[in-house]
Amino acid sequence: MSTIALNKKRITYSPPGKFEETRFEKIHNVIFDNSNEASITVAKEIAELIRQKQQHNQSCVLGLATGSSPIKVYEELVRMHKEEGLSFEHVITFNLDEYYPMDKQNIQSYHYFMHEHLFDHIDIMPENIHIPDGTIPSDEIYQYCIDYEMQIKEAGGLDFQLLGIGRTGHVGFNEPGSHLNSGTRSITLDHLTRVDAAPAFLGIDNVPRKAITMGIGTIKKAKRIVLLAWGINKADIIKETIEGEISSDVPATYLQSHHNTTFVLDQQASSELTRVKTPWLVSSCIWTEDLKRKAVVWLSERLNKSILKLTDKDYNNNGMSSLLIEERTAYDLNIKMFNILQHTITGWPGGKPNADDTNRPERALPAKKRVIIFSPHPDDDVISMGGTFDRLVEQGHEVHVVYQTSGNIAVSDQEALKYAEVSQQLNDSEFIDSIINSISKKQENSRDTLEVRKLKGFIRRSESLAATRYLSLSDKNVHFLDLPFYETGAIKKNKLSNADIDIMCNIIEKIKPHQIYAAGDLADPHGTHEVCLNALFVALERLKPKSFMNECWVWLYRGAWHEWETYQIDMAVPMSPDQVMKKRHAIFFHQSQKDGVMFQGDDSREFWVRVEDRNRLTAKKYNDLGLADYAAIEAFKRYYF
Repeated sequence: MSTIALNKKRITYSPPGKFEETRFEKIHNVIFDNSNEASITVAKEIAELIRQKQQHNQSCVLGLATGSSPIKVYEELVRMHKEEGLSFEHVITFNLDEYYPMDKQNIQSYHYFMHEHLFDHIDIMPENIHIPDGTIPSDEIYQYCIDYEMQIKEAGGLDFQLLGIGRTGHVGFNEPGSHLNSGTRSITLDHLTRVDAAPAFLGIDNVPRKAITMGIGTIKKAKRIVLLAWGINKADIIKETIEGEISSDVPATYLQSHHNTTFVLDQQASSELTRVKTPWLVSSCIWTEDLKRKAVVWLSERLNKSILKLTDKDYNNNGMSSLLIEERTAYDLNIKMFNILQHTITGWPGGKPNADDTNRPERALPAKKRVIIFSPHPDDDVISMGGTFDRLVEQGHEVHVVYQTSGNIAVSDQEALKYAEVSQQLNDSEFIDSIINSISKKQENSRDTLEVRKLKGFIRRSESLAATRYLSLSDKNVHFLDLPFYETGAIKKNKLSNADIDIMCNIIEKIKPHQIYAAGDLADPHGTHEVCLNALFVALERLKPKSFMNECWVWLYRGAWHEWETYQIDMAVPMSPDQVMKKRHAIFFHQSQKDGVMFQGDDSREFWVRVEDRNRLTAKKYNDLGLADYAAIEAFKRYYF
C-alpha cells in the first residue's frame, strides 16, 4: 500500500477495485487543490521507492515522462537530492518517447528537457539514463526499438512509470489507434498533438510529424503507474479516460485494466468528472448556495427549459429530490435562482451612482473609481474585456491599463522584419541593419537577440497604445511592466522572482485601485496567464495590510481560450451590437496578432472571432435560462483575498 495526501490529510489507497469509487469511475484517482501540492506528493512516493530499493541493494527502475506536467515532480526530486541526500546512484531510467527526427542538443528535444530539469542536477550514472534516440537512421529504427525493449527487460522491468496525458488520450506518444500490446516503435503524431506542441516550436510547421515511443504494452508492464493531469484543457479527456469504455480511440483507457494505476489531478483537470461536476448524481450532497446555483443551471441547460419552467418532477428525476426538500418547491427554488442570476447582470461595471446597490455586483460608492486592468499580454485587455473597458472609460472612472509582459515572443520574425525594413527606409542606421541581419540569419529554434526582442516589444507597445487611444484612454494611464520572468527570449520562462512581485506591488500601491481586473484564464497554451495571475495573488497578499486594500475588489476575466461557466459568473456586462463592433476594431489594432498568430492553441479562428462567438454564446446561455436577450455578454468572477 502507498499513501497520498489529500486536503492535508493522509489517506491510504490500494490498487483500483479496493477503494470506494463511484459507479462512473474505472480508474483510481486523487484530486488535489493544485498541481504543486500534487507533484510534491508524487515525488515523495518516488523517493520512498528509491530508498526502499536501496535498503535491499536493488536498482530502482523508473519510467519517466516529459512535458509540463512532471516538471514540478522533477524539481522536488532535485531538491530532495540536494537537501535531504536522496541518491540516484542506483536508479535506472527509461524515458517514454522522443520526437523524430530530433537532435539531442535541440532545446525542444526530450533529451535536452530531461537533462535540464533532472539529470544535470542529480548523481545518476550516465550509463543508467535511457532516452529514445531521435537521430537514429530510419532504416535502423525497428531494431533500435526492439533493443530498447530488451534493455528495459534486462534492467528488471519498470518499477514505477510516470505519465502525462495528451488531449487525444495519448500516453507516451501512443496516439489513437494504438494496440493494447504495442511495444516501443515509431509513430506518426496526431494533428491535435502537434497543435498542442506548436507554441514550444514557434508554430505547428516546426513540429516533427513522427516520434519514437514506448508502447502501451510496455507501459502496462510497469509495477506502478502514476498519471499526472493539470488544467482545464485536460478535463474532457480525463473524464473520458476514467469514466469511458476501454477503446483504442482513447489509448489512456487501457490503463483501466492495470492493477496499480492512480491518476493524480488538480481541481481543473478533474472538473468534468461526474462526482465533481454533478455530485448529486453520485451520492447525497450538502447543498451549499453555490452548489444549488450550479445544479439549477445544469438542469435548465440539460432539459433545455428556462429556470422558471422547471418542475418538481424535473428535479426528482435528475437526482435532486433532496434539494427540493430543503427549498420546499420547485417554484420557490426557481424564483430564488432566477433572481440570483438576474442580479449578476449590470451595465455599470464600476457601480451605478445614486442607486441601491444591494443586489448589484458592484458598489455604488465611490461613484468614480480608480481601476486597474491587468493584461498579461499586450492585447488581453481588449480581447477579453474590451466592452467593459469601454464602459468604464465612458462612465468616467479613472482607468489604468497595465500590461504585465512585453509579449515580444508572440511577434513572428516576418512581422518584425517588415517593421525593421520600413524603419531602415526612414533611418538607415547600424542598429536597424543589425536587427535585419540578426533575423535573416536566425537559426531554427534559436533565441532572438536583445535588439530583436526590443523591436518586437516596441511593436506590441505601439499596437496597445493605438487600441487604448481608440477607447479614449490617455497614454499616461497606460503602463508597461515588462515583468522580468518573461524576458528570456524563449518559450520557457523564468520563475517568478521578488523583482516581479515588487513591480506588481509598486503599480498597485501607486494607483490605489478600487477595482482590479485580471486574467483568470489558465488555459493559455504557454502559461503566461497563470504566472501573471500568481504574481497578482502574491502581490495582493503582500499589500493586504495596507488600508487602501480594504476598498479594493478584484474581478477575474477569462481570455481567448475559455469562459466562465454561467453558474460561476458574478458580474455579467452586456454589450450592444455597436459595442461588439467597437471591441472588434480595438482588437484589430493588434495587427501582429492577426492572420496566423503564433500561439493559436487548438482553435483556428482568429482571436476577434473567438471572443465574439464566446460573448454571444454567454448571452445566449443567459437568454436560454429565461433572462434578457442581449447581443453579447462579458463575464467576470470576483476573487476574494
